[in-house]
Amino acid sequence: MKIVVCVKQVPEVTNVQVNPVTGTLIREGVQSILNPFCEYALDHAVRIKKAHNDVQIIAITMGPPQAKSVLLRSMELGADEGVLVTDRKFAGADTWATALTLAEAIRFAVPDFNLVFVGKQAIDGDTAQVGPEIAEILGLPQITYGIQAEINDSRRQIRVKQEVERGYEVIEATLPALVTFSKGEVVRRAPSFADVLRARQKPVRMVSANDLSIPEEKLGLQGSFTQVVKVFPPPAKKSSLLVDNVDAVEAARTIYQFLKERRFVS
Repeated sequence: MKIVVCVKQVPEVTNVQVNPVTGTLIREGVQSILNPFCEYALDHAVRIKKAHNDVQIIAITMGPPQAKSVLLRSMELGADEGVLVTDRKFAGADTWATALTLAEAIRFAVPDFNLVFVGKQAIDGDTAQVGPEIAEILGLPQITYGIQAEINDSRRQIRVKQEVERGYEVIEATLPALVTFSKGEVVRRAPSFADVLRARQKPVRMVSANDLSIPEEKLGLQGSFTQVVKVFPPPAKKSSLLVDNVDAVEAARTIYQFLKERRFVS
């Protein structure tokens, strides 16, 4: 059984910068980490690997050459190999262009996959779109917001505990399938020194635009349906109001106006 885990290199939130011309995030020279939700997806893949024999985990990421660091981190945490999808033609991709590129890269690098695990979203974009879009492109059944997953003995179905507003639901899907995860294991395991050394010996394959059967006009910024017009921090808003040293009528008027401005009353 082969589980593909999509992982992403994201900038630490304190170091986010935006290119004023393209409106895209500047990633070069920025301290980066493995997206936490991707790590949750990897957690669940490793758990399935421990419960079943001959399970292989392939971590795949799309990004610049330095994104190899998140593949190394993924292999320290239990992935068996990595796939780096990198090419300057991929730069500036929106969620659709990213999903299309990753889906084709999965078809190319791991054509016999059984499962695709994805974090529900990346902390640098928070769109939660790429996972479901990959599922649609690959024609896979999808389960989102997973918090627990297990494979049945026949290895033909996956059962996922899905997070919902008032608790959880249990959903089954026939393999191959895609699952996005919103939570990881309660107890996280830090890689040992031996894990770190072994990760350096595991293979990392490179995939470029030339390997994929995607027209160049559908790649990167030019293949993106959405364009960032402007990026700016939201204006600070008052979240509370202190009314003091006024009579009851004036206090009521002030509170009413405060609520009206925030559309709690008409």
